[in-house]
Amino acid sequence: MYADIIIDISHEQLDKTFQYAVPEQLESIIEIGMTVDIPFGAGNRNITGYVVGLGDKPKYPVDKIKYLNGIIKNRVSVENRMIKLALWLKRNYGSTMNQALKTVIPVKDKVRQKEKKSVNLMADEMTVKNALEQFQKKNVKARLRLLTALVNEPVIDYEIVKTKLNISQQTIKALENMGLIQIKTEELYRNPVKVSDVAEKRVTLNDEQQNAVNTIISDYDSGNYNTYLLHGVTGSGKTEVYLDVIEHVIKNNRQVIVLIPEIALTFQTVQRFYKRFGDRVSIMNSRMSKGERYDQFMRAKNGDISIMIGPRSALFTPFSNIGLIVIDEEHESAYKSETVPRYHARPTAVHIAKEAGASVILGSATPSVESFYYASTGKYKLLELGNRAGSGTMPDVHIVDLREELRQGNRTMFSSRLRTLMQDRLNRHEQIMLFLNKRGVAGFISCRSCGKVMKCPHCDVSLTEHANGRLVCHYCGYTSPAIRICPECGSKYVSGFRAGTEAVEQSVKKMFPSARVLRMDMDTTKGKDGHEKILSEFANENADILIGTQMIVKGHDFPNVTLVGVLAADMSLYASDFRASERTFQLLTQAAGRAGRAEKPGEVVIQTYTPQHFSIVSAAKQDYNLFYQQEIAYRKIMGYPPVSNLMKIMLSSEDEERLTYASEQLKAYIDRECEDSGIICIGPAQAPIYKIKDIYNRIIYAKHSDRDKLTYLYEKLDIYIVGNADFRNINIQYDING
Repeated sequence: MYADIIIDISHEQLDKTFQYAVPEQLESIIEIGMTVDIPFGAGNRNITGYVVGLGDKPKYPVDKIKYLNGIIKNRVSVENRMIKLALWLKRNYGSTMNQALKTVIPVKDKVRQKEKKSVNLMADEMTVKNALEQFQKKNVKARLRLLTALVNEPVIDYEIVKTKLNISQQTIKALENMGLIQIKTEELYRNPVKVSDVAEKRVTLNDEQQNAVNTIISDYDSGNYNTYLLHGVTGSGKTEVYLDVIEHVIKNNRQVIVLIPEIALTFQTVQRFYKRFGDRVSIMNSRMSKGERYDQFMRAKNGDISIMIGPRSALFTPFSNIGLIVIDEEHESAYKSETVPRYHARPTAVHIAKEAGASVILGSATPSVESFYYASTGKYKLLELGNRAGSGTMPDVHIVDLREELRQGNRTMFSSRLRTLMQDRLNRHEQIMLFLNKRGVAGFISCRSCGKVMKCPHCDVSLTEHANGRLVCHYCGYTSPAIRICPECGSKYVSGFRAGTEAVEQSVKKMFPSARVLRMDMDTTKGKDGHEKILSEFANENADILIGTQMIVKGHDFPNVTLVGVLAADMSLYASDFRASERTFQLLTQAAGRAGRAEKPGEVVIQTYTPQHFSIVSAAKQDYNLFYQQEIAYRKIMGYPPVSNLMKIMLSSEDEERLTYASEQLKAYIDRECEDSGIICIGPAQAPIYKIKDIYNRIIYAKHSDRDKLTYLYEKLDIYIVGNADFRNINIQYDING
């Protein structure tokens, strides 16, 4: 047996593995993640390494491979846990060990560490007196100046010595060699948290909140580390529950990871946490410099902080004693990685907590269907917050039928009701949020007169219009010619729906010239503090109307917002994705939840071409259970997650002909291997975006109720593909339950 070993856990050294032979007596006990003692280099000096791979094939001539000395027992370091976690990601999400390691190991790169240097007086009084006399006699002015300054102040900042006292490095070195002074270097870690000085106002929890806190703490104290689904309506005070439980956990000298879905949430969230816990809190986000990010990992590893807040990458914070992981807005798609390994933060957090003996809280007003399914089947523990905390009441929601607006000759993107309510709020100096329910996929095709959407007859997802006008299903490959006349009502108003935030902004300024308008999208939030600036402007009531996409409706709390307009509810409803109804319900409910969060009552206008759709009706009623019952029935019929498991195999290549042949060969192999396994295989079909930068993409789907069978299939495919000439220059990636 041979072990692949890394000796330096830093990002730029992860590719550098050394192979060692495993002594026979250790073969049955050695595992990936273990710390081992190895002879290294020409002198065979003993050093520590970490096992990242095991196999029976030597990579070098056998006589040149050294034996490892032994396993270092009773040592479970942060590094060991990270390597074991990487192995779990590799097996569960289909990646190489190296890709998984680079996901979980902190980014070190070659970032220069910030340092604080000081010059310290080390000699006793008599020695200093003699030295001063000697320097005066010899007229060595620089040495005399430095030593005199140190007599008055025994520790002086190194930069002040060089600049203000005008002392050269040569002089400093000379005094150091004489034993008179010592240069001390202290590593400085960048702290990215900018916080206001306002003290936290402690909130008295209502009965529902207190019951949730008591349940979690009681279980925690008795050693029952569960996963909790905290299902609370928008504005029900889920964050207050998190804060009280976190306080209990860190009082027990354990650490906490808090995941948030968007960079936009960091500012408001971190203020609340910092006011409660001070500088025991740190944050991570992708806008931070590499140096700042690495420093936060090191602060966590050194025990300088107890709470890390950030997006999904914060899950890999190297805490030594994790007691709790909180995932706020757990339904968010941002918790799913778009790069290999395509892990999801939710099951990964549950796995990390299980290994660490920690609890998990998943919080949402609109839980993912997966989480609610697990809560209803007993895998998670369900806690409900059914009322808004404080004085806020649920808003009145109006559904506007855009087909009716069209019949009345209104061809603008604003219904007459929304226009009237906007004017009313501007007159009353209250604020408005306009939400464009837009996702970055090709528009669906529908009839503007009757609302019929062109769907795949086999998969119950909307067909997507391609540049050649043909309609394509990206699940099974079904195609249809372009449809110009509605098959339902005969109308000629059949087209794709596309609109952008800039167009909305222009229309608003035209309708209400005196209104102060802010737009929040990818273009306006570029730069390090782009989100914070816009949100602060709106929070300080320096604008009347905020226009934006998904980023404006998630988790923000603006007391003066009393009107929310959803301009096109259908834009996410007919994405070619089996989760389209779920995402639409979540976005609409979250958007509606931004209105009327304080004393002033709120109103919401949802504009749609399909007002009868169950996800829109249940979002307007703010009724999650109504939505869930219909959605889970649909998932059961279609065999989609969480009832079944779905593995997407993505093949890509510059050579279209070779890609088509390879995808068909792979499908034929799966069909042969899975004949008696019960795995259902669909495809190959063109990917939603078939060609990107001259690279073609095709997809195969495999479905089964037992996830282990799909993991086994992935491992078989990996072996089949390696060394098979049909797959040369074909890139293959896996996405399980994406």
